[in-house]
Amino acid sequence: MSSIGFIGLGNMGGPMAQNLVKAGHAVTGFDVVPAAIEAAKAAGITPAADARAAAAEADVVITMLPAGEHVRAVYTGPDGIIAAAKAGALLIDCSTIDVNSARAVHAAAAEAGLDMLDAPVSGGVAGAANATLTFMVGGSDAAFARAKPIFEAMGRNVVHAGGAGNGQAAKVCNNMILGITMIGISEAFALAEKLGLEAQKLFDISSKSSGSCWAMLNHLPVPGIVETSAANRDYKPGFAAAMMHKDLKLSQEAAAQAGAATPLGAEATALYTMFVNAGNGGLDYSAIIKMIRGT
Repeated sequence: MSSIGFIGLGNMGGPMAQNLVKAGHAVTGFDVVPAAIEAAKAAGITPAADARAAAAEADVVITMLPAGEHVRAVYTGPDGIIAAAKAGALLIDCSTIDVNSARAVHAAAAEAGLDMLDAPVSGGVAGAANATLTFMVGGSDAAFARAKPIFEAMGRNVVHAGGAGNGQAAKVCNNMILGITMIGISEAFALAEKLGLEAQKLFDISSKSSGSCWAMLNHLPVPGIVETSAANRDYKPGFAAAMMHKDLKLSQEAAAQAGAATPLGAEATALYTMFVNAGNGGLDYSAIIKMIRGT
């Protein structure tokens, strides 16, 4: 079993760290929110005074942070993780951030002689709690092999996407697909309502036809049909619209940097921007059907 430092014990990081404890690892954790540290302590995680202290004696350091600027600061600052980590430590960032920041931190870790992986996740809060996350991992083959048992304590699917930053590339591409798809599903079901076609009938047909997709089968934006749908809970988020908005913005930043044309991704970003700016960021991403319906 490993000694693990975990920085970022919020809605995702907290349950992930708890699953590492359940798997028998010794976890030391830090978060800037005192309540998160208290919850972690109750779950068997040893609290640290700061990120440096959490990382200093760890064999593996994992971070789950809000954005690229936080990841850069926590890793590369004068009191950061790279400066604090012991020789041979493995660094894993599970945040969803821009590709350039991920690659910059990889480079800083490599310069210090440390292995690093970018490993954003898919599966939401429920996946974090149930250890069913999907990890999209960027980094060397050797670092991936070292980390795989750690990932398997927190998730069900672990995919090596390639070199440094490719985990983040996979995440933004995947979630651009998801955002575009949810808008298409919402438009179709809103149109069906206007045409007098029952939602259940459309689902029965489309779920067995060419319109079928993961988002429809798992996150249908109308209630009473799919058990796992947030619509059944008045759109209490499994994956918040604000998080979808963040990921879509990252996809467009990446597209601009790569010179890639993503017209549907750009339109999806614009629609989620409108939805979130109207005060709906705390709802599930599938709640965008409300805006499409005009409600």
